Amino acid sequence: MNKINTKIFVTLFIAMFVTVTGVGIVVPLLPVYAATLGAGGFAIGMIFGGFSLTRSIFLPVFGRLSDIHGRKPFLVAGLFFYFLISLFFMLAHNVYALIVVRLVQGVASALIMPVAQAYVGEITPRGKEGLTMGIFNMSIFIGLSIGPLLGGVIQDHFGLNTAFGSMAGMAFIAFLLSLTMLPKASSEKIASFGRAPVRWGLILADPVIVSMVLFRFLYTSCIGVVWGFLPVYGSVEFDLSSSAIGFLVMLGVSVSGLMHIPMGFLSDRWSKKKMVMAGGVVVALSMVMMGRAGGFYDLFAASMIFGVGGGISMPAVMALAVVRGNRSKAMGTVMAMITIGHSMGMLTGSVFAGIIMDLAGLEMAFFLGGVLMITGVVQFYMGTRRTAAL
Repeated sequence: MNKINTKIFVTLFIAMFVTVTGVGIVVPLLPVYAATLGAGGFAIGMIFGGFSLTRSIFLPVFGRLSDIHGRKPFLVAGLFFYFLISLFFMLAHNVYALIVVRLVQGVASALIMPVAQAYVGEITPRGKEGLTMGIFNMSIFIGLSIGPLLGGVIQDHFGLNTAFGSMAGMAFIAFLLSLTMLPKASSEKIASFGRAPVRWGLILADPVIVSMVLFRFLYTSCIGVVWGFLPVYGSVEFDLSSSAIGFLVMLGVSVSGLMHIPMGFLSDRWSKKKMVMAGGVVVALSMVMMGRAGGFYDLFAASMIFGVGGGISMPAVMALAVVRGNRSKAMGTVMAMITIGHSMGMLTGSVFAGIIMDLAGLEMAFFLGGVLMITGVVQFYMGTRRTAAL
């Protein structure tokens, strides 16, 4: 394959961008909102982690089914389900209701992200995996950059229900785009279309895939710490406004997103393995910096460095996922496993950081993230050291 299908790629890019922007709008608001409802550290962790728990349960099911039946039905259904669930945030007026809505939202999310990434992986030209996934992932990172900033502004000027309504509206726009612009499932070029799925044992026997999933898991644990507790940290310790907190969350995401295209291009020409490990070390450094922060400007610098680390490592991880997905003829399953790592990382990072916050204080939650990321670098090196040409 030498040329990508531009119509499909642009449709998926726009659909993912508007969906993620809607989700990003509520990211800086949920922890503070939950705290006003009386949630402690563990409950805040569950509000973030519950979403990841249900998503992780359903990811392997939907990923493998999309390898057999096509991507479009699952993507369209997921986006419409996401729209409906977003409306229920307006009715969640206590901590338990908020946790339940997030649990159900995780099921909808399992239908969207890995299926869209697998779709892009299938139409990616060989030798351009890093660049193509880097460009596509810009839709996610731009959305997550704009979303938190918009969320802070909307909360300050229009209230929380307007933020939830915005998330629902953007999910509905993505649903309409995917429904009308993507070809029928029978028209998709899927290597495994109509076949029995590749056995789990064959996929799990690939040490590169396992190492990628574990690295993504530990990296996303750090994101769970930052997204779940940086808003509380900034509000409680430094009395920052919702807009300032949204800006800090946006900063790390936007810096990472801006680096995805050049780093994706570089990963097609240089060692993906070295890029993954270098980015992990930078992320670990940023987590320690957050734990030692003395105010807004320290958090500003740490958030930027966090984004640089992710921007170096994640394009290389996704490029390896496309290569391994094509090799195994199970792109949906491989992308689902990567996303399981992401989801379980959000669950583990947010819940364990919440426990540590309750026991030892907010600062120690960020130090936990640094330890987790160094562990991720070490295990990735050990898991890939015998595999050439990475």
